[in-house]
Order: sequence, then structure tokens, then C-alpha cells
Amino acid sequence: MKTKKIAILGAGNLGEAIAKGIVNGGISKPEHVILTRRNTEKIKHLEADGFQISTDNSKAALADIVFLCVQPKQLESLLEEINPILKKGKQVLVSVITGVDLQTISSQLPKGIPVIRSMPNTAIAIGESMTCLCTNNASSDQLNEVEAIYKTLGSTLIIEERLMKAATVLGASGIAFFLRYIRAATQGGIELGFDADEAQKIAMQTARGAASLLIKDGVHPEKEIDKVTTPQGCTIAGLNEMEHQGLSSALIKGIKTSYERINSITK
Repeated sequence: MKTKKIAILGAGNLGEAIAKGIVNGGISKPEHVILTRRNTEKIKHLEADGFQISTDNSKAALADIVFLCVQPKQLESLLEEINPILKKGKQVLVSVITGVDLQTISSQLPKGIPVIRSMPNTAIAIGESMTCLCTNNASSDQLNEVEAIYKTLGSTLIIEERLMKAATVLGASGIAFFLRYIRAATQGGIELGFDADEAQKIAMQTARGAASLLIKDGVHPEKEIDKVTTPQGCTIAGLNEMEHQGLSSALIKGIKTSYERINSITK
């Protein structure tokens, strides 16, 4: 795979993060990665690292793996631009465009061009993304190659496309949900006497530690909770009060509400 050409069309912050992950993870060399953008001044700094920079989407789309990173409203014109050079068996397209399904993309492409849909989150910028992927016509080898790229940028999960909207809410919107908890915990810490920066540092590292326990051992959250709660202790008292105030139900309802909204605004 290190000799394959990779193109990132519409390289904003997400595209730049993918490009760096490809190189840092040893997937490919920078000279084999081309990034396009209308205003190349914003990504010109990447030339110093050996990446190719261009405004020519058609030329870039000759690559073996082509990431589509434009805004949804720009997709149709981009596909019209690159369609003439796409050849069955030569390229695989990877969409990171929120809310656009595989059929919508495939219907605007020459017949037989494989498409993979992906949903990373903003933690991709630091190599800690949760990325879900699906396809309806790519081969297992092609899907594995694209998954390998995203594995350099965090964790991955291959799912059915019917779950992609749910993945958007749980994985992408979920970043905001967890950050809101950290903010609330910070505010609570301030009330207990900590300075704001001290409270936030404790909240952030504690959140990281909690997630890391589950990632490392693959256990159910309640198993780790049981290790912290003691009879008549302060932890169980706090947990019970949070549940009394609707912590779990509010989180679940918020996730479901986000899911209802995404269903109302996307295909």
C-alpha cells in the first residue's frame, strides 16, 4: 500500500489530519499524497513536509484512493469534475461528507466505482478519532485498506449503513456531550474550592482514565463503578443523587433527540 497514490479533495482541517495520519502511521510517503483546495495558500505549509498541493481535482483523482472532503453542497460539482477520469477497478472513493448516503454518491458516478462512507470525529486531529465505515460495493481488500488508514487516526468500526446516522450522533456529536460533562465537573470542582484550571485538569484526566479502563480491559462500566463505590460511601451517595436528578435519562434522551434531528435533515 505504501506505493499507492492517495488524494484528498477539499483538504480542510479534516483532510489535513487524514494526510498526516497516513504518513505518521507509515501507510504512505508524503510524496504519494496529494491534497487539493481552491485556496492552496491555506495548505501550502504542507509542501515543506513533502506533500503535493494542487487546485486540480481531476488530476488528483487519478490516485488509487480518493477522499472526498468537501461540503455537501459542493459534492455534485466535484463529482461532475472528476467523473471523466474515474475508471472501474482503478480507484476507490472515500466519503467523509456528513449526511450523504452511498446511493446518492454512487448515482452520480460511473457504474462500478467503489465508494466507502466514513464518519470520523473531531478527535481525528490528535489521532484519537472514533471512525465508523460502511460500503455497498467496495471489496473487502479495499475496505481493509481504508480502515488501515483510519486506524492510524484512532479506533474504527465497520457497520451497516443504516447505523451511520446513529454513529454520527454517538461518535461525532458525542464529543460535545462528553465535553459538556467535563465542563460541568469543572464547575462542580470550583464550588468545592479548586481554581478553574485545577478543577478542569482533574476532570479531564479523570475522564481519560475512566475511558482508558474500559478500553484496556473491555469490561462493562458498572464493573469499574463497583470498584469505586463502598457501602454508605460518598461515591454511591453522589451517583444516586445524579440519577435522582435524571443524569442517565437526560443523556439517553439527548442522544435520541439528536438522532431524531439528524433523521429530519438528512437522507
